[in-house]
Amino acid sequence: MATVRKSFLVEASATDVWAALRDFGAVHERLVPGFLTGCRLEGDTRVVTFFNGAKVRERLVACDDSLRRLAYSATGGRAVHHNASAEVVEEGPGRCRFVWTTDVLPDAIAPDVDAMMTRGGAAMKARLEAAT
Repeated sequence: MATVRKSFLVEASATDVWAALRDFGAVHERLVPGFLTGCRLEGDTRVVTFFNGAKVRERLVACDDSLRRLAYSATGGRAVHHNASAEVVEEGPGRCRFVWTTDVLPDAIAPDVDAMMTRGGAAMKARLEAAT
């Protein structure tokens, strides 16, 4: 199984970044507008639409306020297995680290997942810093 990990600093408070991340049904508005163009909640699952038209179902696995950690699994697309987590780690006043980890099968799609996460991470950073 391939693991793709992105970690980047955000010039915004950990509290504000966590509030955006944990708003599971508003990811397309609060976290990655433009990267995701739509999101619809169906119970504990969100159906997200990416900028390229791809749709994926992401099921919420865990949302831990004390750890500022959210985990989800995805179905649809080319992955036969996909699980991801995102954490917000305080780095000081008005600054935090966003850590996003995805495990995926087959290994052959890891480069595409990496490219999508790179693009998604850039969209997150831009949105989160603009919101402060």
